[in-house]
Amino acid sequence: MKTRRDVFQALADPTRRAIIALLAASSMTPTAIAENFDSSRQTISKHLQILAECALLSPEQKGREIHYRLNPEGMKEVADFIEPFRVFWDDRFNKLESLMKKHQSKP
Repeated sequence: MKTRRDVFQALADPTRRAIIALLAASSMTPTAIAENFDSSRQTISKHLQILAECALLSPEQKGREIHYRLNPEGMKEVADFIEPFRVFWDDRFNKLESLMKKHQSKP
């Protein structure tokens, strides 16, 4: 059984988060990705490898080049983890808003 890297450890790195944000718009080659950073292409390739091992990115061979694209399904684990917190804070802010409106309407 092949073990997969931890998604949360992968996302802890700011460079990897920036790569994900970059690829949210369109697929890119490692060279094109590396042009957006002050790191070497080898360093960026290592980041891409980690993100691909977490299934956050999908490599796709196009001719002689590999293009990486964001894999939205890979983000499901993160979204599932965050969802209860989002619901909690939405509820809190809605209650605060109701309370503020109630106090504004009093003379």
